[in-house]
Amino acid sequence: MSNLLYIEASPRKERSYSIAVAKEFLQAYRAAHPNEVIETIDLWNYALPEFNGYVINAKYRILAGQEHTEEEAAAWQAVVDVCNQFSSADKYLLSLPMWNFSIPYKLKHYLDVLVQPGLTFSYSPQTGYKGLLEGKKAAVIYARGGEYDADVTKALDMQTSYIELILGFIGIKEIHSIKVDPTTAPGERFSQRFEAAKRQACELAVNF
Repeated sequence: MSNLLYIEASPRKERSYSIAVAKEFLQAYRAAHPNEVIETIDLWNYALPEFNGYVINAKYRILAGQEHTEEEAAAWQAVVDVCNQFSSADKYLLSLPMWNFSIPYKLKHYLDVLVQPGLTFSYSPQTGYKGLLEGKKAAVIYARGGEYDADVTKALDMQTSYIELILGFIGIKEIHSIKVDPTTAPGERFSQRFEAAKRQACELAVNF
């Protein structure tokens, strides 16, 4: 039995296009995989450790190959808990809006906690960096106010490129993208693209 972790990064909830498409995915996924477990993280209602004090000291101890102090070990456990929850899943669904050409700060905070040596990646001078979550896959739903597929606008899309970079860095190579845009230009064309994104999500979910 597989475990799907759904990570929700929009605060708009019922007004969110990315969440709306994610709901279509989840409905189809439940129908196709009735025995699988789905866990949800709403990043706007999810406590994350701050990277200060004992936590940041603990990370640098790991990078230096040193032992934690008692206080550092206790603080670092919150980071370990976040990473363990993530790494225990077999599949991932992320829904997120584009903010300032990139991702919401809540999601950035989550990823900053998640990408840790010994927990989601390793490093050695001989082999370099290695993601520890190989064999897993992700579906990512992106909502964006504009369109970023043309040559003149691709460079502005740091939303897709960053997510794919980070997921790939920790070992998740199979990434399926669904894009909902341009959300700031409502009309028949957008309605058609929105419905197409929902259909794409449902089709992907069946065999995910």
